[in-house]
Amino acid sequence: MNITLRQLNAFIAVARHKSFTKAADELHLTQSSLSGLSKEMENQMSIILFDRTTRQLHLSEAGERLLPYALKVSNDMRMFTGEIHDIKDYHQGKVRIAASQQLAATIMPDLIKQFKRKYPDIQVSLIDCGMGEVIERVHLIDADIGIGPEHPFSNDIITSELFSSPFYLIVKHDHCLANLTKVHWQDISSGELITLQAAFAEQIRNELPIELSERLFRTDYEVNFLSTALGMTQMGLGITLALSYAKNWVEQHDLAMIPIANPVIERKFLSYQHKHRSPTAAVIAFAQFLQEYAQSWQIDHTASVGRDSPNS
Repeated sequence: MNITLRQLNAFIAVARHKSFTKAADELHLTQSSLSGLSKEMENQMSIILFDRTTRQLHLSEAGERLLPYALKVSNDMRMFTGEIHDIKDYHQGKVRIAASQQLAATIMPDLIKQFKRKYPDIQVSLIDCGMGEVIERVHLIDADIGIGPEHPFSNDIITSELFSSPFYLIVKHDHCLANLTKVHWQDISSGELITLQAAFAEQIRNELPIELSERLFRTDYEVNFLSTALGMTQMGLGITLALSYAKNWVEQHDLAMIPIANPVIERKFLSYQHKHRSPTAAVIAFAQFLQEYAQSWQIDHTASVGRDSPNS
């Protein structure tokens, strides 16, 4: 039996998408080539990997048992290839960073600029993506370090806390709450709140009383991006929430930023690395610089939000 890596990758892609068409697009193959790889693998093992009907495609019982092993082999090969690239790039120095979209647009440009001043010969590559993809990039060795809010992760990932930020209420300057030095969650009017989907809003819901959470959060006021929420707030369509690192964005939209108390709800931000990957000198340098920068940023930026706010 001689199972190739191409066959394993084809098997994994089809299993993930449950579609030969979508898997072929991902792997940049024709559908017939992908189907041929799958058939070759099945014939070599004398096992059916997929149950096919005219409308559906799903893993067979044998396919479900073999998929975890295929994923491990594929991941190990990624790690092997990644180590080869790092050996070749060692003297040049390269760090690949995956950061959640909001951090990539706010904090990361200044962080990279300051890092390059200290280490001009180290190349920094920034990947901006969704939070779930940040950890996936680290897990698949596509990134050396991931940076983003606290999020579930596998046993192969190690983390280090960088900073935390409380939630702020964002309103127009003529809003009835705009002149307050702080607000309580109970002060927010029903139906006004524009929130981001998924984990951003879920954490807040979990820390508020059920009746208050149900009153404030409505699915028709959920958006995907903070820039959308700020634009809607600027147009008077509601009010929204943001963390301290969004201060510049808030100011650019000519909006007020007010601390929220009772309770103060904070979000932690972490760095993520693969524990089975030996970091290069460049990655170690960036990780250390990141910790120092985060500590300094937390002190300076939190103070700046309170000092510069029109509500102070």
